[in-house]
Amino acid sequence: MRLGTPLSPSSVKVMLLGCGELGKEVAIELQRLGCEVIGVDRYANAPAMQVAHRSHVIQMTDAAALRAVIAAEQPHLIVPEIEAIATDELVRIEAEGLATVIPTARAAQLTMNREGIRRLAAEDLGLPTSPYAFASSEAELAKAAAEVAGFPCFVKPVMSSSGKGQSYVEAPEGIASAWRYALEGGRVEQPRVIVEGRIAFDYEITQLTVRHRTADGGIATAFCAPIGHRQVKGDYVESWQPQAMSPAALAAARDIAGKVTEALGGVGLFGVELFVKGDQVWFSEVSPRPHDTGLVTLATQTYSEFALHARAILGLPVDATQREPGASAVIYGGMEAEGVAFEGVAEALSVPGADLRLFGKPEAFERRRMGVALARAADTDEARRLAKAAADKVRVVRGG
Repeated sequence: MRLGTPLSPSSVKVMLLGCGELGKEVAIELQRLGCEVIGVDRYANAPAMQVAHRSHVIQMTDAAALRAVIAAEQPHLIVPEIEAIATDELVRIEAEGLATVIPTARAAQLTMNREGIRRLAAEDLGLPTSPYAFASSEAELAKAAAEVAGFPCFVKPVMSSSGKGQSYVEAPEGIASAWRYALEGGRVEQPRVIVEGRIAFDYEITQLTVRHRTADGGIATAFCAPIGHRQVKGDYVESWQPQAMSPAALAAARDIAGKVTEALGGVGLFGVELFVKGDQVWFSEVSPRPHDTGLVTLATQTYSEFALHARAILGLPVDATQREPGASAVIYGGMEAEGVAFEGVAEALSVPGADLRLFGKPEAFERRRMGVALARAADTDEARRLAKAAADKVRVVRGG
């Protein structure tokens, strides 16, 4: 792809569907390469909107509104960043040749819905996964939990993000509340959940996988060093790179990641989530875009996951080399307020090897990610300690 000049007839126009903190970093990397960036989200002043050339506020699950903004802007590339998008309309838009969807419209359609991607991985590709079933009512959920998943089990909306609506259910008595919570946390109106049996894994990883163009026009796959992470109620709270793994487990993880991303097609960076026990690896989920746990790559890699995504979608060379060990730790809002302020930033940045990203979200919630602390060190244990120390020094306070 020939790159041009933003806001001119030669510009390469990229539309971000979703403008959170991950989209913000992608927008910055795209602008470094001379792209014209248009942000779209359901609320104003989202993080990526603050660095885009211009932005629009629409309900992205509204097919007519989505088509209208794409028709008005005529982007060359459409880059989905969240789950709640009218993906059926994206498929039609791509089929009509109006824009290229990253990685493909079909990939966005499948991965925005846990049912689509789980059936692809387990039933079409035969990849190892946890036992699972889908349910569209509380009665179906209770039956599926008892007969397929067993207890304890996990209940998740088929469409949600960042742990929203997810429950850990230890006994049948918890099904009713898990069903209600899933409906509250899902990003679409239809009641549909996945119930998954628990795997006794040692740890979980994100295998960042990059599909990119080669000099001869083919497509190659590159793998970043595995990222370890810790979650609370389905939401990541810290990550580190590299995660120590046996050679057999690493080979299995990359084999699974390669197969699922090849099946999805297209180019760009994918975040493949996997469970690991010894040399055994199970597929969990995949995101066809940068992953929240991959924020650690801002500290660890020659090119962050965001730079790799930008390069791959523009047909440019990629380098997934890790530079040094590092870690990330989430900074939460801790309150419900608009226009919050941050104290302790100087103290946090005084921690050796530490850095910060404050996302600029217009409104804080108790468990909303408002920023992340990053740290580099000689090993991941020390990096995790330093990242947490830096995050703990940042205080979210009411603005004004």
